[in-house]
Amino acid sequence: MTKIFIIHENSDWLPPFAEALHAEGAEWEEWPLIEGALNLDAPPPAGIFYSRMSASSHTRGHTASKDYTRSVLSWLESHGRTVVNGRRVVEMEMSKIDQHTALRAAGFEVPATIAVFGRHDLKDQARSMKLPFITKHNQGGKGLGVRRFDDFKSFDEYVDGPDYEHPVDEITLLQEYLHPAGGFITRVEIIGGEFLYALTADTSAGFQLCPADECADPGTSLELCPVSALPTESLFHWREGFEDPIINRYLDFCQSWGIGIAGFEFIETEDGRLVTYDINTNTNYNPVVEKEAGRSGPVLVARYLAALARELKTDRVLVPTG
Repeated sequence: MTKIFIIHENSDWLPPFAEALHAEGAEWEEWPLIEGALNLDAPPPAGIFYSRMSASSHTRGHTASKDYTRSVLSWLESHGRTVVNGRRVVEMEMSKIDQHTALRAAGFEVPATIAVFGRHDLKDQARSMKLPFITKHNQGGKGLGVRRFDDFKSFDEYVDGPDYEHPVDEITLLQEYLHPAGGFITRVEIIGGEFLYALTADTSAGFQLCPADECADPGTSLELCPVSALPTESLFHWREGFEDPIINRYLDFCQSWGIGIAGFEFIETEDGRLVTYDINTNTNYNPVVEKEAGRSGPVLVARYLAALARELKTDRVLVPTG
């Protein structure tokens, strides 16, 4: 088995994957892309590369990580390295516009959305939206910029006021508000071309719905991933027995786009629509859900990566630069 490199910028999310990789007997190394150098004239290390770069990296002060990752993945792929969630996929992770347009082109129903570049036109463009509507950041994660507005006056006050959240890429999405039937959204997890399970997330407390165990304690983890003050156990549950043709459509989408690991989020609306609104290619797994489902995301990720590593024959493994 050749070495597996985990590309990331946040070690706090690694322990479940590290434990699973050790149990699998894999040789692996974390490769944090925060600051460093990249010798473009040197060959990359030989191995399997799994990108877990997060769209919210800038919220942890890692403003260079996005472009650092883009550069490293381009370098790796130019040398024919095997990359899970590679250069094409990181663009989708970093842009909800990319997600939206790709999903629509593949025939999925998506929310009505207007992308606004800069702050100046936000109030005028909002008048095109039906009330209520929500805002979100194009480069999101952690519920960045997600707010609901029931009238234009409160939106104008938000845009002009001190609480306005500046998107890191200066792109704000205005999006139709979809009221979920049953008060929950569904997330479908996929690993290596296989359906893992579906989970539900309670939306009654708001939009910040990261299932990571590290985000479960609001008293200690707000800077890492701010979630509702409700305990994780009451927010996330296994959606037992979920079967729908959309699962195979997500699998086909992953194959088409070269996505190895992802979570797809959709809303079943009260008027019977099934609307996909998010693709998370930096997925984290909730232990409560995994206990209920009897399946472990990190374990299956490790098995998937280890299987790829066993298939790859190499004479030597080099140390990454930077």
